[in-house]
Amino acid sequence: MIIPVNISVVVPTYKRPALLKKCLDALREQTYWRTFYEVIVVADGPDPETEAVVNRFLHEKPDCAVSFHHLPAKKGPAAARNYGWEQSSGELIVFTDDDCIPDPCWLEAFAARYQALARGLVAFTGKVVVPISERPTDYEKNVAHLATAAFITANCACSRAALKMTGGFDEEFPIAWREDSDLEFKLLEGNIPIIHVPEAAICHPVREAGWGVSLAEQRKSMFNALLFKKHPLFYRSKIAAGPVWTYYIIILASIAVVFGLIANMPLITASALAVWAIAIASFIVKRLKGTSDSLSHRMEMIFTSLIIPYISVYWTLRGALRYKVFFL
Repeated sequence: MIIPVNISVVVPTYKRPALLKKCLDALREQTYWRTFYEVIVVADGPDPETEAVVNRFLHEKPDCAVSFHHLPAKKGPAAARNYGWEQSSGELIVFTDDDCIPDPCWLEAFAARYQALARGLVAFTGKVVVPISERPTDYEKNVAHLATAAFITANCACSRAALKMTGGFDEEFPIAWREDSDLEFKLLEGNIPIIHVPEAAICHPVREAGWGVSLAEQRKSMFNALLFKKHPLFYRSKIAAGPVWTYYIIILASIAVVFGLIANMPLITASALAVWAIAIASFIVKRLKGTSDSLSHRMEMIFTSLIIPYISVYWTLRGALRYKVFFL
């Protein structure tokens, strides 16, 4: 007789109680034995509203082993996940996010594959479904890339032994960006297999985003430098083969335009302006391709494309300085 494996599900969250409630409802409907899995919700800082939602959920559904914890101060999802798995009791630790909806067979699929491998040092990644329209916005299109990502914390599992060996998540990544790739690369460096389990599926709806959200998203570029410093070969082979040269061309052309104007050199000014215009136009066209044709979205793409190269390079270079690594 196969003895079911004890599973701990860790869900980091912060001030998104409505989304978390949907996730908890889906976790309660799992086909896996309820007596063999627990759900650990970890808020990234004090969060009374979320705690109230969890307590209400427990009152309405006392047959679920759900516990709520919070970090003393906001430290990021990596820290919340570490706290969660360190507090857990399961042999297999499964991670998802508060805005995800796991399929009913999610845990059963992970458990079956884990038991088939005789347990041990191993990690898994499941299937991520991102529902978007035929003509998505640029933001929706970017979120949809999660469906093809090799390893993301929205849907992955690690044996406790694997997490202990790698040290879990690096809390130097303070936002939801690249901390999952860092864990993936540590697993690979430790020769710990990462196995894809397509039967373990979750739905990751795209949340609404404000106009110009892509500008704020550029801050994430700073943490690319940290990931590159830690895993340069994996970064170049799996994340980006090189810098986004279009951004640097745009910036250098801008500098040349200013220089030409100051030095009263019209040929340099005109040439640099032409290079800048061509590079910007190609960037705008690339972002508009296959996306929403609404006037508001098109105006957003044009406006933000004029600014993104400068902001992105700023955060990239700031990351290189902060983490003391040559990175473009």
